[in-house]
Amino acid sequence: GIVSLISLAVLSYERYSTLTLCNKRSADYRKALLAVGGSWIYSLVWTVPPLIGWSSYGVEGAGTSCSVRWSSESAESTSYIICLFIFCLVIPVMVMMYCYGRLLYAVKQVGKIHKNAARKREYHVLFMVITTVICYLVCWIPYGVIALLATFGKPGVVTPVASIIPSILAKSSTVCNPIIYILMNKQVRQIL
Repeated sequence: GIVSLISLAVLSYERYSTLTLCNKRSADYRKALLAVGGSWIYSLVWTVPPLIGWSSYGVEGAGTSCSVRWSSESAESTSYIICLFIFCLVIPVMVMMYCYGRLLYAVKQVGKIHKNAARKREYHVLFMVITTVICYLVCWIPYGVIALLATFGKPGVVTPVASIIPSILAKSSTVCNPIIYILMNKQVRQIL
């Protein structure tokens, strides 16, 4: 899940930098490998701590999956959950919003110069960006809210049944994003 979240943030930066920053295009895949490798390493940094004592993993919700033990009341677990929330949900959302906002601004500026063709592209990019961000938020915010309620709310406030839907939504994020890119990206559709 964290790899998916971080990958979306990295992808938003990649789109932003490719279209707005002046940098040389290289023929090799070093930049892509660095982005993918960096996403996995960042994710490992945030998923290994429960294995070595900073919080812990346990059965989640209805007992069908494993996750961070959200309802633990220790100071270590609470600090880990706060860090996880900030560094693996809030910061990726902020990166995505910044990059996509700047990207839309750049597309809009081009649209002022080249009216008709650029305006059509502007609306397409806007729709794709809004769809990506909304899907990201729909998939991950309920999970984040339930996790925070389980951590800081009264014991038992989040029942196993109530935690199932946010958990399924979060896990479905990895399925939603490729579908969005396939349906909305003309280059990807042409390849398929």
